Amino acid sequence: MTVISLIVVLLLEQIRPLAERAAVGVPLGHYAHFFEGRFNDGQEGHGLVAWLLAVVPATIACAAVYFAVMGVSPLLGFAWNVAILYLALGFRQFSHFYTDIHLALRMGETERARALLGEWRGRSADGLNATEIARLAMEEALIASHRHVFAVVVWFVLLPGPAGALMYRLAYYFRRQWGERQDAEFGAFGRFSVRAFAVIDWLPVRITAAAFAVVGDFEDAVYCWRTQAARWPDEAAGILLASGAGALGVRLGLPIIESGEMTERPELGLGEEADADFMQSGIGLVWRTLVLCLLLLTLLGVASWAG
Repeated sequence: MTVISLIVVLLLEQIRPLAERAAVGVPLGHYAHFFEGRFNDGQEGHGLVAWLLAVVPATIACAAVYFAVMGVSPLLGFAWNVAILYLALGFRQFSHFYTDIHLALRMGETERARALLGEWRGRSADGLNATEIARLAMEEALIASHRHVFAVVVWFVLLPGPAGALMYRLAYYFRRQWGERQDAEFGAFGRFSVRAFAVIDWLPVRITAAAFAVVGDFEDAVYCWRTQAARWPDEAAGILLASGAGALGVRLGLPIIESGEMTERPELGLGEEADADFMQSGIGLVWRTLVLCLLLLTLLGVASWAG
């Protein structure tokens, strides 16, 4: 049922992509605001309580519904899996940006590619050349494929029903919504959400990075992971980018000029500069990783059934 649920949701998302802001973002925004308004006094301890009350009961309730409907009919359990996964997975939430940027660079429309990248990243891309645009787009895609697809799949497998997928999506949302707030009024309320997400994401990050290595250049991916990942400011992102860059044989990271100022960034990967051709290779890496995940889950399901 796990593999079939994933395949159905992936196909459904390709046929009818989810409008994330309307279907997920707005309700989650109200949900977060409810807890923030009642618990936020700028202290980390109250952020911990709010996070626990927002994430843990929802995860338990999701698992309880799964077991309840499975007791009635496996088809209802399957439908519950598909419904929650459809909300939690987000392949099309980033792929359209990547595809449009790739096409714009292919057509020589650098200005359009800059605008698309700026919209995707939420910051200006003015002054970036085609190589820098391709490099940043590949970095965004590698991280987004993990956080919107592969990590969700890992937790979907680890916890009963779709409870793990829901837990990861909530933890990631609160990490962005609360953990990235820097204003003094907000205080330290969001610090626990950052630490909690780091713990939840620890295993999925390494599974995704290992999968990148298996479907790409294994030796270079492992070498870059071991020697370069620690240089990146965000450890999890560094592991994903180093492994992905090594698997593709491309150089990511490197200093770039943003808003007229030089931003120093360590070099990740080996080989050539990023360009539109390597962006196509990046698409292939993500799809091969997804196929590998489905294949492994299928084999595990067959082994469990045979046992």
